[in-house]
Amino acid sequence: MNNTKKKSPISWVPTAYFAMGLPFVVLNMVTVLMFKGLEVDDKLITFWTSLILLPWTLKPLWSPFLELFRTKKFFVIVTQLITGVTFGLVAFALNLSHFFSISIALLAIVAFSGATHDIACDGVYMSELSNEDQAKFIGWQGAFYNIAKILATGGLVYLAGYFIELNADAGLLTANKRAWMIILLILSVTMILLGIYHLFALPSTQSASSRKRLRSNKEVMKELGQVLMDFFRKTHITYYICFIILYRFAEGFVMKIVPLFLKADREMGGLGLNEKEIGLYYGTYGAAAFVLGSLLAGYYIARRGLKKTIFSLCCIFNLPFMVYALFAYFQPESGWIICSGIVFEYFGYGFGFVGLTLFMMQQVAAGPHQMAHYAFASGIMNLGVMIPGMISGFLSDWLGYAQYFIVV
Repeated sequence: MNNTKKKSPISWVPTAYFAMGLPFVVLNMVTVLMFKGLEVDDKLITFWTSLILLPWTLKPLWSPFLELFRTKKFFVIVTQLITGVTFGLVAFALNLSHFFSISIALLAIVAFSGATHDIACDGVYMSELSNEDQAKFIGWQGAFYNIAKILATGGLVYLAGYFIELNADAGLLTANKRAWMIILLILSVTMILLGIYHLFALPSTQSASSRKRLRSNKEVMKELGQVLMDFFRKTHITYYICFIILYRFAEGFVMKIVPLFLKADREMGGLGLNEKEIGLYYGTYGAAAFVLGSLLAGYYIARRGLKKTIFSLCCIFNLPFMVYALFAYFQPESGWIICSGIVFEYFGYGFGFVGLTLFMMQQVAAGPHQMAHYAFASGIMNLGVMIPGMISGFLSDWLGYAQYFIVV
């Protein structure tokens, strides 16, 4: 047991949080482009790729029950392996006649596994590290979560574009199937290897004897009910919930449509970019701008305080979405103009997102159940993105890209 305590956090914190970020980003953004290339209707893509993210909203409801069965390390490893195997199954499902419905069902399993992994991984981080080490490695945690985002939306999408070009002689649809099968198999192998690595690298000081002292199922249910009641009894909680939902509401409409808009043919009102260009502009430069914006926002808030900056942060978060209305109206052909607009939007996104995170931590989650209440607030926040995302495809098809982005 002493050996597990001596494991350096640097040997597992980066890889664990990389494994946390990868499934969420793939389901939230990469699958949109994959299904678009496989000629699935926009309405179906936006609805189902939004709905399958529901486990990240509901995860606080089952998080207290995990420790009743096995250790947090066990759930981290098992969920990584399940996610890896399921990505592999999705790869082979792409050749089936009803590939979309089968793929969505399998990706829903990935979503539940990924949300459970988040709970267990955060649990390991908080239980295995001292307060000093938690503060010391929080930067590594965030950095590698965002590296997963850049790798998925940038590297993997770019790689998919490369394989599509490589198989172009087989026809566009076949080329897309082959390319995305390779990408999904890369994801599968990556998650399985991470699971095997964490079997040895991840610490766990929770023993079988300690689990015997854990609460019963009934006690957990009672405590969960009390924590929920305390959350909804908070002063101004109705206003807080409305603020959290509306802060990212416009983003929910934009998030799923932007990749579809970037890829759509110019005759359809899109920009006609290929996967390599989207991966470079949207996934690499855009994601890097998001990280830079997040870092600078931290200093901005620290200097002026959250109360004085929250309105400006909300504006900085939402106003850059107007870039896509301009893109849809003028349909620029210059890669530099398109890339600059995407970088501008992503920088504002990262800068403003920090404000909502701190608002939930300092205003909504303050009190005796801070961690649980922050989880509830995060779930509500995700709901505010998921619901508009589900209907965004129907609205964009009805209005057209130009009118849609103006309305948003």
